[in-house]
Amino acid sequence: MELLNSLVDVFGRNGYIAVFLALMLCGAGIPLPEDITLVAGGIITGLGYGDVHTMVGVGMAGVLVGDSTMFLLGRHFGGRIMRVPFVARLLTPERYAKVQEKFERYGNRLMFVARFLPGMRTAVFITAGATHRVGFLRFLLLDGMAAAISVPIWVYLGYLGAHNHEWLAMWIHRGQTGIWLAVAGVVIAIGVLWWRRKKAAERECAAHPPQKPTPPRLRNDERG
Repeated sequence: MELLNSLVDVFGRNGYIAVFLALMLCGAGIPLPEDITLVAGGIITGLGYGDVHTMVGVGMAGVLVGDSTMFLLGRHFGGRIMRVPFVARLLTPERYAKVQEKFERYGNRLMFVARFLPGMRTAVFITAGATHRVGFLRFLLLDGMAAAISVPIWVYLGYLGAHNHEWLAMWIHRGQTGIWLAVAGVVIAIGVLWWRRKKAAERECAAHPPQKPTPPRLRNDERG
């Protein structure tokens, strides 16, 4: 909780811009926990130093800008990105190969899941850009969908626990489980919608099978 208290002090004195910059550093792989940063942003709103809904927006912006910066750096430099000193510490050749293997196994879904894996997130985003696994807009969509789950949870948790540190500490430890449950709920909902659409399309196909094209009739002078 010492780190949390330090962040609350800094954010309380510097407001939204400090939260935004801290989240960008999280995206760059700086050893600053993103969840604690977001909770601290929520706490200062609970203490009256801002609006909690605005803080959610600031949190989303900071997270997406930080993640996008890593993706675009990978896209620009390609495999040469691993020669950059600060990237080389985050993305060793072994980890680069491991992330590529995960992409082969899970596809673009890995980028959605990576948002909830602090130890892998930056490495996955850089690799996605460097290997051109996905376009920027699709990356932003997948990352944004994941951030729309995690960011509000942490910010509102900080807001609700601003005056009850024992309760807050308990729920910080439980928070990751809650986020994974939320992710599972979203995945199940998407799966159900996909299954229902597929069944509806199959019923439509069965009710209106495609008609075979009628062969053109020959004119008398073509019949020989």
